[in-house]
Amino acid sequence: MNEIFKKQVWEITKLVPKGKVTSYGAIAKAVGFPNHSRHVGKAMGGCPEDVPAHRVISSSGMLSVPEFQTKLEKEGVKIENLKIKNFKNIFWNPMEEI
Repeated sequence: MNEIFKKQVWEITKLVPKGKVTSYGAIAKAVGFPNHSRHVGKAMGGCPEDVPAHRVISSSGMLSVPEFQTKLEKEGVKIENLKIKNFKNIFWNPMEEI
């Protein structure tokens, strides 16, 4: 995977505020590769510790990594059965925010 792509993904992810979430697809679109959400997921798998990977979820509002539930709940995100409640209200769209 291209290192520039990974770094772009990580930089956008660092911008997601606490208590908000975004999706793999939204980040892919923001870096100019709208059909590469799986590549974003792969990039997140090896991200540095200062990248809040727990704030990036599937576009359906489901947590891809169950272990991220605790981190999100500490930020005030409500989750039930691994699904974000009020997903539309806390969704952070990088195309609108950057």
